[in-house]
Amino acid sequence: MTHEERLALIASKIVDVPDFPKPGVVFKDITPLLADPVAYAACIDALVDVAPEGIDVVVGMEARGFMFAGPVALKLGAGFVPVRKPGKLPRDVYSADFNLEYGQDTLTVHTDAIRPGARVLVVDDVLATGGTIGATSNLIQQLGADLVHVAVLLELGFLGGRAHLAQRGITDVSALISV
Repeated sequence: MTHEERLALIASKIVDVPDFPKPGVVFKDITPLLADPVAYAACIDALVDVAPEGIDVVVGMEARGFMFAGPVALKLGAGFVPVRKPGKLPRDVYSADFNLEYGQDTLTVHTDAIRPGARVLVVDDVLATGGTIGATSNLIQQLGADLVHVAVLLELGFLGGRAHLAQRGITDVSALISV
């Protein structure tokens, strides 16, 4: 399957759901993609293809980021580190607060999750406003690691997430699909 065929298959499995979770929001439902093993594998392969060489750790954010980051880490031969919401990790954590496109939240990571100097790839399902990835970047910095690339399945360009990340110095970003 060519790269273009992969992307077409992936795009065909993302369903728009109007007015979810609130009126005016068009939710991008990826559950049909996850349910199709060929499309899901194509998505993982495409995310691996955009990863730079020498990744030590892949970070995925709760919850949908886990579905992509874990398999990408395995294919890259890298470790996987989950970034979770408060109260979900059992040991000492660093925290970072951030704004969502329709609210606020906090993310946490264990204080010993990544060794200083490690090369980190962040993988998530959607880049919207950039808040989640920005907060994750803060956590990676607190750990002394190096965020070398961000790879997402879908970028909602109209929400300005890429520009928000660029203002934070995060410019190495790949999106499989941009809308």
